[in-house]
Amino acid sequence: MYSDSDSRRIDGTDGVGPHEVHRGAFRKDYARLIHAPAFRRLQNKTQLFPGVESDFFRNRLTHSLEVAQIAGGIAHVLNATQPTLMSAAGAIDVDLVQFAGAAHDLGHPPFGHNGEKALDDAMKEFGGFEGNAQTMRILARLEKKLQVSAASQHENADRLGRLGLNLCYRSLAAVLKYDKAIPERRGPAEALAKGFYASEATLIANIKKAVAPGLGPTETFKTVECQIMDVADDIAYSTYDLEDTLKGGFLSPMQMLREVESSPALVAAINEDVVAALKSEGEQQPEPVTEDEIVGVLNDMFFQDSDVGSVDRFAIDRQYVEDGYVRTALTAWLVGELMGAVEFQVHPDCPALSSVRLRSDARRLMEILKHLTFHLVIRAPRLTVVQYRGYDLVKKLFEALTTSKGRDLLPHDVRELHDLCDSTLERRRVVCDFIAGMTDRYAVEFYGRLYGGDQTIFKPF
Repeated sequence: MYSDSDSRRIDGTDGVGPHEVHRGAFRKDYARLIHAPAFRRLQNKTQLFPGVESDFFRNRLTHSLEVAQIAGGIAHVLNATQPTLMSAAGAIDVDLVQFAGAAHDLGHPPFGHNGEKALDDAMKEFGGFEGNAQTMRILARLEKKLQVSAASQHENADRLGRLGLNLCYRSLAAVLKYDKAIPERRGPAEALAKGFYASEATLIANIKKAVAPGLGPTETFKTVECQIMDVADDIAYSTYDLEDTLKGGFLSPMQMLREVESSPALVAAINEDVVAALKSEGEQQPEPVTEDEIVGVLNDMFFQDSDVGSVDRFAIDRQYVEDGYVRTALTAWLVGELMGAVEFQVHPDCPALSSVRLRSDARRLMEILKHLTFHLVIRAPRLTVVQYRGYDLVKKLFEALTTSKGRDLLPHDVRELHDLCDSTLERRRVVCDFIAGMTDRYAVEFYGRLYGGDQTIFKPF
């Protein structure tokens, strides 16, 4: 499965010490990721609730570690149960799967999807912005591991000679979720486009050539490791965001039931999102999600016995909010059930593109939980205020840094890159990269220093 795809973009550039014989190429890539500044910065990027509110809540870093663990667990299960994967030569590489899980959110800007939308709105005439495309750009360009002479014009380096972490092609393929170039220009009203930037088009072509040389022109490129990462991300998202919601006291099981039973609009919104998600997974005509189905999911998950009396139901309700053992048992059960529902189908011509997906009933359960949490929590007024503020803050930072004096506000190393640019498009991308790499806290501080606040002018950027 990995015969030629562990080659690097530039081979022979790594020092080889006595320890190198004990680890493979993908393990080395995993180590490079863990030590990268972009990975560390995830500790102060919001997952669901702002990290300043509680040390308990997950952030992008802890979420990424959980996704990596779940993805590795799925790979172990498949290697142990699928006949075509049981040999050492045919097995899915767990290091590579964990790399994909740990790396998948590197490209998220400050304030999550609202920061993403702000940057995309600012970049619509300059190639757009999207978190997955930015992840590829960070790994392949922005991280400061390897740079060659710009004069050499190596096909794998950009105009400035940057090669990022100089990862294996297969490692880069493991984070390529969307096999589609983002248009260089889009209208103001067009929605966010998922894919990769046009600036990485040559790199993507080289990745495909190395990993799936016989790929047909109409066949979608998404490796088995990327699919496992995607499933693991969905599992983590749908279960651990629910746990954070219960722990934070934002909702309880009985409150969820009351909201579902009293709001036809909520049920309609969940149905629309779940049906759309299931169609995107290949289901032709998914059954509509009804109020009874959602109520049944909540009762089965929290109360098990529908005949439990009101007093006992209230006691159980309090347990999920107040008792960490009960919450942990719930999430462990959910994760185990979903991991056990993973299906595998080998690709007859290209094992790297074998299919991994959740069984249809498990996918439906997961999507209901995911979108129930989204509509009850993420769209609640308290979080909507934070999201609005995040969008506005990122947008104003971009506007300030792209004015005639914006260049002078950039840190020294970013300013050097900015000065090397030949076009407005390139300069905008440098500013976009800079803002996207900010943590939530740094973005707030930078904004405060530009527009007023208690921040000092003596602390360097």
